[in-house]
Amino acid sequence: MARPVGGTFAQRKRHMEAKPTTLSYVETTNMVLPNDTNTLGHLFGGQLLKWLDMNCAISAGRHANRICVTAAVNNVSFDVPIKLGDLVIIKSHVSRTFRTSMEVWADVWTENQVSRKLTKCNSAIYTFVAVGADGKPTEMPAVIPVTDEEKERYQGALRRRQLRLVLAGKMTPEEATELRSIFP
Repeated sequence: MARPVGGTFAQRKRHMEAKPTTLSYVETTNMVLPNDTNTLGHLFGGQLLKWLDMNCAISAGRHANRICVTAAVNNVSFDVPIKLGDLVIIKSHVSRTFRTSMEVWADVWTENQVSRKLTKCNSAIYTFVAVGADGKPTEMPAVIPVTDEEKERYQGALRRRQLRLVLAGKMTPEEATELRSIFP
Protein backbone atom coordinates (compact mmCIF):
# COMPACT_ATOMS: atom_id res chain seq x y z
CA MET A 1 0.00 0.00 0.00
CA ALA A 2 1.39 3.41 -0.96
CA ARG A 3 1.89 5.84 1.89
CA PRO A 4 1.82 9.62 1.59
CA VAL A 5 5.16 11.34 1.97
CA GLY A 6 3.88 14.78 2.92
CA GLY A 7 1.11 16.00 5.19
CA THR A 8 0.90 16.34 8.92
CA PHE A 9 1.90 13.58 11.30
CA ALA A 10 -1.78 12.93 12.03
CA GLN A 11 -2.52 12.57 8.30
CA ARG A 12 0.39 10.16 7.83
CA LYS A 13 -0.56 8.19 10.96
CA ARG A 14 -4.19 7.97 9.87
CA HIS A 15 -3.17 6.70 6.44
CA MET A 16 -0.84 4.07 7.90
CA GLU A 17 -3.75 2.68 9.90
CA ALA A 18 -6.11 2.68 6.92
CA LYS A 19 -8.29 -0.39 6.52
CA PRO A 20 -10.01 -1.83 3.45
CA THR A 21 -13.77 -1.40 3.30
CA THR A 22 -14.19 -5.18 3.32
CA LEU A 23 -13.21 -5.36 7.00
CA SER A 24 -16.37 -3.43 7.92
CA TYR A 25 -18.80 -5.61 5.96
CA VAL A 26 -21.75 -6.89 7.98
CA GLU A 27 -24.64 -8.98 6.74
CA THR A 28 -27.68 -9.89 8.81
CA THR A 29 -30.88 -11.74 8.00
CA ASN A 30 -34.21 -11.24 9.78
CA MET A 31 -37.61 -12.80 9.16
CA VAL A 32 -40.65 -10.51 9.00
CA LEU A 33 -43.09 -11.81 11.60
CA PRO A 34 -46.67 -10.65 12.35
CA ASN A 35 -45.53 -8.33 15.18
CA ASP A 36 -43.24 -6.55 12.68
CA THR A 37 -46.03 -5.61 10.25
CA ASN A 38 -48.65 -2.93 9.78
CA THR A 39 -52.31 -3.56 8.85
CA LEU A 40 -51.32 -4.09 5.21
CA GLY A 41 -48.97 -6.94 6.14
CA HIS A 42 -45.87 -4.87 5.32
CA LEU A 43 -42.84 -4.39 7.56
CA PHE A 44 -43.06 -1.30 9.78
CA GLY A 45 -40.58 1.33 8.60
CA GLY A 46 -39.46 1.80 12.21
CA GLN A 47 -38.56 -1.88 12.51
CA LEU A 48 -36.44 -1.65 9.38
CA LEU A 49 -34.74 1.47 10.77
CA LYS A 50 -33.93 -0.42 13.97
CA TRP A 51 -32.40 -3.31 12.04
CA LEU A 52 -30.47 -0.88 9.80
CA ASP A 53 -29.13 1.08 12.78
CA MET A 54 -27.88 -2.09 14.46
CA ASN A 55 -26.25 -3.41 11.27
CA CYS A 56 -24.57 -0.07 10.52
CA ALA A 57 -23.38 0.29 14.14
CA ILE A 58 -21.61 -3.06 13.88
CA SER A 59 -19.95 -1.99 10.60
CA ALA A 60 -18.82 1.28 12.20
CA GLY A 61 -17.49 -0.48 15.29
CA ARG A 62 -15.57 -3.04 13.25
CA HIS A 63 -13.87 -0.27 11.32
CA ALA A 64 -13.08 2.05 14.23
CA ASN A 65 -12.36 -0.62 16.88
CA ARG A 66 -14.34 1.64 19.19
CA ILE A 67 -17.86 2.15 20.40
CA CYS A 68 -19.69 4.10 17.70
CA VAL A 69 -22.88 6.09 18.11
CA THR A 70 -25.44 7.11 15.53
CA ALA A 71 -25.02 10.78 14.65
CA ALA A 72 -27.54 10.94 11.80
CA VAL A 73 -29.78 8.93 9.55
CA ASN A 74 -28.97 10.76 6.35
CA ASN A 75 -31.07 8.94 3.83
CA VAL A 76 -33.40 5.98 3.81
CA SER A 77 -35.42 5.02 0.78
CA PHE A 78 -38.45 2.77 1.07
CA ASP A 79 -38.66 1.67 -2.54
CA VAL A 80 -40.37 -1.72 -2.32
CA PRO A 81 -42.72 -2.94 0.44
CA ILE A 82 -41.36 -5.79 2.54
CA LYS A 83 -44.01 -8.42 3.17
CA LEU A 84 -44.90 -10.67 6.08
CA GLY A 85 -42.81 -13.83 5.83
CA ASP A 86 -40.04 -12.26 3.75
CA LEU A 87 -36.45 -12.66 4.81
CA VAL A 88 -34.74 -9.27 5.10
CA ILE A 89 -31.03 -9.22 4.28
CA ILE A 90 -29.10 -6.10 5.27
CA LYS A 91 -25.57 -5.58 3.98
CA SER A 92 -23.62 -2.61 5.33
CA HIS A 93 -20.10 -1.22 5.19
CA VAL A 94 -18.17 1.95 5.97
CA SER A 95 -18.08 3.98 2.77
CA ARG A 96 -15.84 6.84 3.99
CA THR A 97 -14.28 8.15 7.16
CA PHE A 98 -13.53 11.66 8.22
CA ARG A 99 -11.68 12.70 11.39
CA THR A 100 -14.15 11.39 13.98
CA SER A 101 -17.18 10.52 11.87
CA MET A 102 -17.88 8.00 9.17
CA GLU A 103 -20.51 7.33 6.57
CA VAL A 104 -22.01 3.84 6.61
CA TRP A 105 -23.94 2.60 3.61
CA ALA A 106 -26.53 -0.17 3.82
CA ASP A 107 -28.45 -2.05 1.15
CA VAL A 108 -31.60 -4.01 1.97
CA TRP A 109 -32.71 -7.08 0.07
CA THR A 110 -35.69 -9.36 0.53
CA GLU A 111 -35.65 -13.07 -0.10
CA ASN A 112 -38.84 -14.95 -0.79
CA GLN A 113 -38.74 -18.11 1.35
CA VAL A 114 -40.37 -20.27 -1.32
CA SER A 115 -38.86 -19.05 -4.60
CA ARG A 116 -35.58 -17.77 -3.03
CA LYS A 117 -35.91 -14.74 -5.32
CA LEU A 118 -33.81 -11.79 -4.10
CA THR A 119 -35.12 -8.26 -4.56
CA LYS A 120 -33.26 -5.08 -3.66
CA CYS A 121 -35.81 -2.94 -1.90
CA ASN A 122 -34.13 -0.23 0.16
CA SER A 123 -30.89 1.57 0.85
CA ALA A 124 -29.74 3.83 3.66
CA ILE A 125 -26.87 6.10 4.58
CA TYR A 126 -26.00 6.67 8.24
CA THR A 127 -23.38 8.80 9.96
CA PHE A 128 -21.63 7.37 13.02
CA VAL A 129 -19.12 8.90 15.40
CA ALA A 130 -16.43 6.86 17.16
CA VAL A 131 -16.16 7.66 20.86
CA GLY A 132 -13.37 7.02 23.33
CA ALA A 133 -13.60 5.76 26.91
CA ASP A 134 -14.47 9.32 27.99
CA GLY A 135 -17.50 9.33 25.67
CA LYS A 136 -16.02 12.04 23.47
CA PRO A 137 -15.45 11.79 19.70
CA THR A 138 -12.12 10.24 18.79
CA GLU A 139 -10.16 9.86 15.57
CA MET A 140 -10.35 6.70 13.52
CA PRO A 141 -8.46 5.10 10.65
CA ALA A 142 -9.15 6.00 7.04
CA VAL A 143 -10.97 3.53 4.84
CA ILE A 144 -9.67 2.13 1.55
CA PRO A 145 -12.38 1.40 -1.02
CA VAL A 146 -11.67 -1.72 -3.06
CA THR A 147 -14.50 -2.43 -5.52
CA ASP A 148 -15.80 -0.02 -8.16
CA GLU A 149 -19.03 0.44 -6.20
CA GLU A 150 -17.09 1.20 -3.00
CA LYS A 151 -14.93 3.72 -4.88
CA GLU A 152 -18.02 5.43 -6.29
CA ARG A 153 -19.64 5.66 -2.85
CA TYR A 154 -16.36 6.90 -1.35
CA GLN A 155 -16.10 9.68 -3.96
CA GLY A 156 -19.68 10.85 -3.34
CA ALA A 157 -19.40 10.78 0.46
CA LEU A 158 -17.62 14.13 0.78
CA ARG A 159 -20.35 15.87 -1.25
CA ARG A 160 -23.06 14.20 0.85
CA ARG A 161 -21.25 15.25 4.04
CA GLN A 162 -20.88 18.84 2.89
CA LEU A 163 -24.56 18.98 1.93
CA ARG A 164 -25.56 17.70 5.40
CA LEU A 165 -23.32 20.27 7.09
CA VAL A 166 -24.65 23.14 4.96
CA LEU A 167 -28.26 22.12 5.66
CA ALA A 168 -27.48 21.87 9.40
CA GLY A 169 -25.92 25.35 9.37
CA LYS A 170 -22.49 23.97 10.37
CA MET A 171 -20.84 24.94 7.07
CA THR A 172 -21.42 27.84 4.72
CA PRO A 173 -22.18 27.12 1.08
CA GLU A 174 -18.93 28.92 0.20
CA GLU A 175 -16.95 26.42 2.30
CA ALA A 176 -18.55 23.44 0.56
CA THR A 177 -15.91 23.17 -2.15
CA GLU A 178 -17.00 19.73 -3.39
CA LEU A 179 -20.58 20.89 -3.79
CA ARG A 180 -19.48 24.07 -5.52
CA SER A 181 -17.51 21.99 -8.02
CA ILE A 182 -20.72 20.36 -9.29
CA PHE A 183 -22.81 23.58 -9.08
CA PRO A 184 -20.65 26.27 -10.72
